[in-house]
Amino acid sequence: MFGKANGVQIKTPEQIALMRAAGRVVARALDTLRAAVRPGVSTLELDALAEKVIRDAGATPSFKGYHGFPGSICASVNEEVVHGIPGADRVLAEGDIISIDCGAVLEGWHGDSAITVAVGEARPEDLRMMEVCEESMWRGIAELRPGKRLGDIGHAIDHYISANGGYGNVREYGGHGIGTEMHMEPHVLNHGRRGKGLKLVEGMCLAIEPMTTLGRHDVLQLDDGWTVVTRDGRRAAHFEHSVAITADGPLVLTARESDRDKISRMGFVQPAW
Repeated sequence: MFGKANGVQIKTPEQIALMRAAGRVVARALDTLRAAVRPGVSTLELDALAEKVIRDAGATPSFKGYHGFPGSICASVNEEVVHGIPGADRVLAEGDIISIDCGAVLEGWHGDSAITVAVGEARPEDLRMMEVCEESMWRGIAELRPGKRLGDIGHAIDHYISANGGYGNVREYGGHGIGTEMHMEPHVLNHGRRGKGLKLVEGMCLAIEPMTTLGRHDVLQLDDGWTVVTRDGRRAAHFEHSVAITADGPLVLTARESDRDKISRMGFVQPAW
């Protein structure tokens, strides 16, 4: 069983440990996909690889069949921001960037995480935007402490993006609660005012996921009913981690081995590696 605070699911330490197990599956899948990204690979091939890693771990892809979504990952290339549908005809080329969003459910608990990866030799402007997007995620995660507010998360993300290149900060999509379902209350905006919004308490688990663009923040959804692209055709980046709020600070449930030093430097709770 689990409790609720202001309509948000509250997890016990034991349940958070189960969510970390699901998060490790997602982490392994994303590490595998990062290594597989190269020119000539289709996003459908990446999708099949992710599904194999997830199912081999005894888990199930969260995305597959979710409201009819056909893939095990969202694969969004260049101007595609989120929810890109994997396809055999979507072949990666040198200089592309791809955002890969991946989820898994294990023993009834969900993990959800995203990375943006350069394909081959990256453009410097793309790499800089990706760095800012990822760091804004970490700045948002740093606010996940008991007594803080939802607005503190959004403010930290938006302030970092604005102060480090002024990239577009997508408004229409954001983070969310996570636990026994992939998307739960609350919705977590990537902009906000300090001290405003829902009060954070120990046991809440949130997915923090900023999306940045090289141009304006305006987006639109394509006719496939899923893929979201920048309205001006400029490129976009997307990073995400699922995080538990503990008495000792943020616990990154989907942490990858490459995150170990970052988590140590920021003073976050060390996850079970």
